[in-house]
Amino acid sequence: MPTISFLHIAKATRLPMRAVDAVEVEAGKGILGDRYHGTKHRHVTLQSADALAEAPELYGSDVPAHLTRRNITISDGVVPRDPGTRIRIGDVLLEVVRVAAPCKLLDDTIGRGAQEALRRRGGSVFRVLEGGHVAIGDEVDLTPATDSIVTSGG
Repeated sequence: MPTISFLHIAKATRLPMRAVDAVEVEAGKGILGDRYHGTKHRHVTLQSADALAEAPELYGSDVPAHLTRRNITISDGVVPRDPGTRIRIGDVLLEVVRVAAPCKLLDDTIGRGAQEALRRRGGSVFRVLEGGHVAIGDEVDLTPATDSIVTSGG
């Protein structure tokens, strides 16, 4: 089963991502301390190290996880892309909102061509249906969850 390899947050848009060992994830809000906390649907971004490992073939060098601006990088596996798909990380239940398209900022921070190299490898944007504590090493169940839950603010 995949595990969390990296956790990153940024206090505001365009600020550098900061590596952390653990985060609190709030239902209907996102990661406490992250720039997207409290937004309507963009609560958490998640990518796979497997997909990042493909980027050097197109980009020409490694792409560090923290420079992709994603919150969670998992060790392996395919991050679901279909809206409505649910996955679990411990007590946290996430639901795919959309694909996380790489932004132009990647060309500015990583180098020209990074945005294109990460296209279709950028993971997905999730909303948080059930919150909890998430830490490096936690297992990530990519099997689509069929939980019957009641959401608030979602």
